[in-house]
Amino acid sequence: MDAPPSPQPETPKPVALVTGGEGDLGKAVAASLVTQGYDVHAPGRRDLDVSDSMMIAEWFSAHEKVELVVHSAGVLRDRRFPNMEEEDFDTVLEVNLKGAFQVSQAALKSMARRRSGHIIFIGSNSARWGNVGQANYAAAKAGIIGLTHSLAKEYGGRNIRVNCILPGLLETKMTAHLSEEIKQSVREAHALRRFNTCEAVARFVTFLDQQLPHTSGQVFQLDSRVNRWT
Repeated sequence: MDAPPSPQPETPKPVALVTGGEGDLGKAVAASLVTQGYDVHAPGRRDLDVSDSMMIAEWFSAHEKVELVVHSAGVLRDRRFPNMEEEDFDTVLEVNLKGAFQVSQAALKSMARRRSGHIIFIGSNSARWGNVGQANYAAAKAGIIGLTHSLAKEYGGRNIRVNCILPGLLETKMTAHLSEEIKQSVREAHALRRFNTCEAVARFVTFLDQQLPHTSGQVFQLDSRVNRWT
């Protein structure tokens, strides 16, 4: 009588980190990844402050097998330029740009050793269009696009992907301060006359990681605003 086949070991779940996990988009991305079988860590600022290099180092020392990083952490400090304080400028760059640098640098150490990994930055159309009152935010998000291109080239030879997503304006806690007049003006600039949603962006994040293994160094605009071809 043949012996019963030995049970096959379970394939380990891919480990994902979603920064800004308490934000509306971060929550949606985390939920989408969980449904696709990822082992998801989505810490908020109390557990992973992306502006704190020591906290980042400690987090990654305890989680060395992160295969996907979705950098969703971000802040706004909108002010007209004459009224923008140095602190407003520094805070936005500290979280949105330097935070992305610090998290990526920590993640890439283990990704490079394993020769596998994927970083997805959440960018903004402000990087391209420089919205009024967002000089700090536009500068930070423009830096994210540059970071995407540079890291994709530097780490492509190690089988590591780096991409950037521009979700468009999302109706979240982060944008709740915007007036209906501003929202309507932005909405009318969309060919479809409607905003994107956190859930749709989250599904694209999952699709990009799972279904586009040969794609890196790209910036994906997900709303329906049409740019002039330059």
